Amino acid sequence: MREIQFRQALGEAMTEEMRRDDKVFLMGEEVAEYNGAYKVSQGMLDEFGAKRVIDTPIAELGFAGMGVGAAMNGLRPIVEFMTFNFSLVAIDQVINSAAKIKSMSGGQFDCPIVFRGPTGNAGQLSSQHSQNFENWYANTPGLKVVVPSNPYDAKGLLKSSIRDNDPVIFMESELMYGDKGEVPEEEYLIPIGQAVTVKQGSDVTLVSFGKMMKVVDEAAAELAKEGINAEVIDLRTVRPIDYASVIESVKKTNRLVIVEEAWPLASISAELSHHIQKNAFDYLDAPVHRVNSKDLPLPYAPTLIEEILPNVKRTIEAVKAVMYR
Repeated sequence: MREIQFRQALGEAMTEEMRRDDKVFLMGEEVAEYNGAYKVSQGMLDEFGAKRVIDTPIAELGFAGMGVGAAMNGLRPIVEFMTFNFSLVAIDQVINSAAKIKSMSGGQFDCPIVFRGPTGNAGQLSSQHSQNFENWYANTPGLKVVVPSNPYDAKGLLKSSIRDNDPVIFMESELMYGDKGEVPEEEYLIPIGQAVTVKQGSDVTLVSFGKMMKVVDEAAAELAKEGINAEVIDLRTVRPIDYASVIESVKKTNRLVIVEEAWPLASISAELSHHIQKNAFDYLDAPVHRVNSKDLPLPYAPTLIEEILPNVKRTIEAVKAVMYR
C-alpha cells in the first residue's frame, strides 16, 4: 500500500468529495492562491476554480457565518481555520448558529458544514496559539468532533464528515501534517463515533486521540520492555465518544489510563473517567488515572513546554501507579 503524508490524505479527501458533489466547497485564509497555510489544499484552486476554493479575509466570524448560511441553503462548506485558536473569533457562529439551527428550526434546516484546522501545541508558539478546544466543542449538543491521529483515519473520517448532515469540528495538528502513513488508493469511509483498538493487551488500557497517540504508542512500547502488556485505544472522535469500546477493554484489563493534551478541568478524560467509573466500576482494580497538560497557559521556553505537556515518562508513571508498581 502507498504511503502519503497526513496533509495529502486530507487534500485527497476534500478533492474526492468535491469531484463527487458539486455542492462541496472550501473557504478559509490562504486556502486558494497560497495552496493552504499547511499545503493541505495544494492544487485544488487549479482544479476547481475560485468559486469553489475561496480565499477569505482575516475575519473568522464573517466567513464562518457565510459558511453556516451556505450550509442552511443546501451547500456543503468546508471552512478552514488556520488554527482552532482563531476559531474563538467565530465561536458564536459555530455554537449559536451551526450547532443549534436544526433544533431551533424544528428539523427544517440541516447544517452540513465542516470546520477544520489544527488544534493544540505546535512547538514554540506560546499561550495564545497552543490551546486544545476539543472538549469545548464536544460540550455542545448538535456538533460532532473528530480528532484523527494518522493519515488513514484522517482521510476516511474527513470524507465521512463532509457527507454528514450535521456540523462537524475536524481537528488536526500542525505537528502531524508531514507524518506519513499507509492510505489505500480505493475509496473508503470511517464511521464517525467508532474507536479503534490499535494494540491488544491484557494488563492496562491506554486511551487517547489525535497526536497524543504518538505518546501512548511510544509508552506502550517502553512498557512492553518491562513486561507490561498495554491495550491501546484511539478514540478518533470525542463527540460522540465510543464508550462501549473502552468499557469492553477495561473489563479485560481492569485498569485505565487516559492521555489527553487538554487542561484537566472539564476535559474529555474527565468525562471518560466518570463514565467508566459509573458503568464499569466493578471491573476496576485501581482508580482511573489521567495524564493531561499541566493547568497553565503553555509557555514559550522549550524546557517548560516539555514539562507541561503529556509525555512518555508521565504516561509510564501513570500506568505503574494503576498497577501499584
